[in-house]
Amino acid sequence: MALYRDEGIVLRTMKLGEADRVITLLTRDHGKVRAVAKGVRRTKSRFGARLEPFMRVDLLLNEGRTFDAIRQAESVSVYAGAITADYDRYRAATIIVEVINDLASTEHEPVGAQYPLLAGALNALATARHEPELISNSYVLRAIAMAGWTPRLDSCVVCGRVDQLTHFSARSGGVMCATDRTPDAIRIQPAERLQLIALLAGDWAALEHSPLLSGTQRLVELWAEQVLERPVRSMRLTEW
Repeated sequence: MALYRDEGIVLRTMKLGEADRVITLLTRDHGKVRAVAKGVRRTKSRFGARLEPFMRVDLLLNEGRTFDAIRQAESVSVYAGAITADYDRYRAATIIVEVINDLASTEHEPVGAQYPLLAGALNALATARHEPELISNSYVLRAIAMAGWTPRLDSCVVCGRVDQLTHFSARSGGVMCATDRTPDAIRIQPAERLQLIALLAGDWAALEHSPLLSGTQRLVELWAEQVLERPVRSMRLTEW
């Protein structure tokens, strides 16, 4: 089986047998990879702590039929410690990895700019660069947009008008005016629409002027649920 080297971020782990784990990673060049780490649950494992969720590692792997196999793992950035020490950061990171795990649905398919976006979000959480809920909600919108689904926020998705944008329909793809809103559309406030625009653009200067509105967070969750075709479980831990 061929060997290959790549850099990756651990998304999740699953026990396998008595001492092994299946590690799900998003890698820079090979996209999502599921690989077995032999003996990683033993106390004397050489790289067990390096293969925990949110860790960024340099890897040497063997290709396999069902799972690849991790031969070496060296730390690149230790995000996990700072993230798991704070509940809000941990909750935000859990949302982030759940969303990218669903978006990167095909294994060994390059994900392009999704990898640096993920690394940047986890780094921002670990270094407390911004409020955790701002980082996670911005990441969700930007990752989904990068995958091809961008909500329309500057004009009505039905008639194109740019004023009286009072409703939002995830099913229809964005904001709507009062005249052309569909039955499923929900009412939104101007401040919520502006926050959505700032989150999608990563406009931190605008975002840090006021806390994230509960209505904005609800809209991000509805948009993610529409695109992923299921609720994002980690987001349900946050009250609207």
